[in-house]
Amino acid sequence: MPHQPIEPHGRGQNPNPNPNMPPALLCLSFFRDNGCFAAGMDRGFRIFSCDPFREIIRREVDVGGISVVDMHFQYTIMALVGGGPHPMYPPNKVILWDGNQGRCIGELSFRTEVRSVRFHRDRVVVVLEHKVYVYNLADLKLLHQIETISNPKGLCAVSQLAGSLVLVCPGLHKGQVRVEHFAPKKTKFIMAHDSGIACFALNPDGLFLATASSKGTLVRVFNTVDGALLREVRRGADRAGIYSLAFSATGQWLAASSDKGTVHVFGLNFNTKSPGNDNSQCASGSNLAVTQPRSFRSIVRGVLPKYFSSEWSVAQFRLPEGSHCIVAFGHQKNTVAILGMDGSFYRCEFDPANGGEMTQLEYHNFLKPEEAF
Repeated sequence: MPHQPIEPHGRGQNPNPNPNMPPALLCLSFFRDNGCFAAGMDRGFRIFSCDPFREIIRREVDVGGISVVDMHFQYTIMALVGGGPHPMYPPNKVILWDGNQGRCIGELSFRTEVRSVRFHRDRVVVVLEHKVYVYNLADLKLLHQIETISNPKGLCAVSQLAGSLVLVCPGLHKGQVRVEHFAPKKTKFIMAHDSGIACFALNPDGLFLATASSKGTLVRVFNTVDGALLREVRRGADRAGIYSLAFSATGQWLAASSDKGTVHVFGLNFNTKSPGNDNSQCASGSNLAVTQPRSFRSIVRGVLPKYFSSEWSVAQFRLPEGSHCIVAFGHQKNTVAILGMDGSFYRCEFDPANGGEMTQLEYHNFLKPEEAF
C-alpha cells in the first residue's frame, strides 16, 4: 500500500500540537483474520502486523484524531472516523480511503456521531447510537437500516467468511440481540441476558454468537439460526466489565478480556463422531462440549452453588487489574494476541490439555519511539 499522506479536513485543529508528546490511543481493533490490528490515535493512526510483529502503515499529522479504523479484507480500502478533542474528520462522517490510489473514494454523512464501522466483502456497515445502516460498497447505495436500543459503544459484529452476510446488533430491548441473515432474509431476536449487553462476537462463518452482559460474570454461546443456547461459561463470580470476546477460527476456543485484568480462554469442542457436517452438529447444540471433566461437573451440580457448576476457563493470562485490553486468537496454534490501551502487545500460548496460566511469548509497546516505523 503506498504511503500517501491523509490530509485533515481542518475541523477542530489544535493550535499548539506537541509532536514530542507520545500519541494518545482512541481505539484499537483487529482486522478480519486477526493478522493485523489498527491503533486510532489523537494524531492519525497506525497499522501493525501481529505475526511477525511490525508496524506496516503510519498515517500521522500534527493534528487530527481518529476514533474508528476498519479495513476491508483486501487491505486496500479503509474506513476512518474522526474523534478525540481535535478530530481529523467530522465525527459524523465515514471517510473511505483507498490506499492504492492514495485518496478518498467516498464519504458517508450522518446527523449523529458514528460509533463503529464494519466491512463485509461487498458491504459496509455503519453503526450510530440508535441505528445501523448497511451500504453496497461499490456504489454506497443504502440497502438496509435497522433500529436499535441505545448503543453508545457501537456494538456490531459481521461474519467474516465469503458468502451470506450475517450481522448482529443490539435489539430494541435491554439484553436482546438481533441477528440478520441476509441471504435467506431472516431475522432472529435472542434474549441473551436480563441486564444490558456489554459485548458480543461472531465466529467466522456467523453460525455462533457469544454474548456477555453488563454484569460480566457469564458468557453465553448461541446458535444464530434458531437462537438456541448452546453453552454458558463463567468468567468469574464477581461483576466485571467485559471488553472483548473472540472465537478461534475453528470454533474450538472462545476468549474473553475484562477489566479484572485477566484474559480467559474457554474450550468449546465439537463431537466429530456425530453424523452430518460440522455446521449441522453445531446447530443442534447437543454436540457442543467444554474441555472440563464430566465427572467434576456432574459432582458439583446440585451440591455446590450454581457458579461452581458453570463451565470455567481452561487457561488465563493476567495483566494489571483495570487494564483495558482486547483479545484475538493468533495464526499459530493455541496462541492469543492481546492489545492494551496503554500500547502493549502480548502474544501468549496456552496449553489445551493442562490449561492454567498462559506462557508469554512476546511483548512490545507499539507507542514507544524504538518501536516506531
